Amino acid sequence: MKPTLLVLAAGMGSRYGGLKQMDGLGPSGETIIDYSIYDAVKSGFGKVVYIVRESFLDQFKQTVAAKYSHVRCTDGSPLEFVFVTQELDKIPEGFTLNPERQKPWGTAHAMLMAKDVIHEPFVVINGDDFYGADSFRIAAEWCRAHENSRGVFSIVGFELDHTLSESGGVSRGICHYDKDMHLTGIVEHLNIVLEADGKVRGDNSVTSERVVLDSSALCSMNMWGFTPDFFPRAWEIFKDFLAQNSTELKKEYYIPYAVDCMVKEGYASTDVLSTSSHWFGVTYKEDRPGVVAKFAELVKEGIYPSPLY
Repeated sequence: MKPTLLVLAAGMGSRYGGLKQMDGLGPSGETIIDYSIYDAVKSGFGKVVYIVRESFLDQFKQTVAAKYSHVRCTDGSPLEFVFVTQELDKIPEGFTLNPERQKPWGTAHAMLMAKDVIHEPFVVINGDDFYGADSFRIAAEWCRAHENSRGVFSIVGFELDHTLSESGGVSRGICHYDKDMHLTGIVEHLNIVLEADGKVRGDNSVTSERVVLDSSALCSMNMWGFTPDFFPRAWEIFKDFLAQNSTELKKEYYIPYAVDCMVKEGYASTDVLSTSSHWFGVTYKEDRPGVVAKFAELVKEGIYPSPLY
């Protein structure tokens, strides 16, 4: 069984200031998504599903056709690509939208756009985050182990100090889990930085307190593993969400919210997986030079070829 990679690439990157999913950051102009797909293919993935906006669908298709046409899976078969689009009006029938709303409904809504094209265990990632080879290896192993499972999901947890930005504060969901490494909750913390005294601090979104955080705590970087039974229940939860929020301008239906609902109602449990990989990404424009330097170093160390494809 070859798992599928679901790439969330519909965001425009408001803080970054442009379509960062297409920004060439590697030594030969590779994008962050290019490295994710490279690592995923080496780990045994067989299909990539892109979630994009209608406005740049053609650009993505042209880029993929030119760049990945000769990429082969570990079994020698061609890597399959599917494209689906996320728009704010792609919602269940019977709901009235606020005509002033401009953005779609968030990451769980984005995932639902792929419900008709994914029928096997799959992994979700952000298109603008670098996750590292170890993360894809762990996620692929989980998917293969759960080919015939139902009601079991997973999240790849990164050590907090492996996810910080030198250019400003970041928001991270700190994972809480039981002795069996089953997720019990995610608490969002805002403006997380390594401060002058050497301690990592962030603002707890629940209590609004600024607190010291364990630098080795596992946090979510939106890398999840799912079995296909996620989709039907997530669609019903989305209906409940819209019943309360359809006229809102900014509220969004996020993956952690959907997972939390399913865990609390007993529909699914979520395994917390731990990776040694270091995350990096372009949260801010100021992050770009550092990311370019990191890719150059990874190529110099022989971890990645240049060009990738």
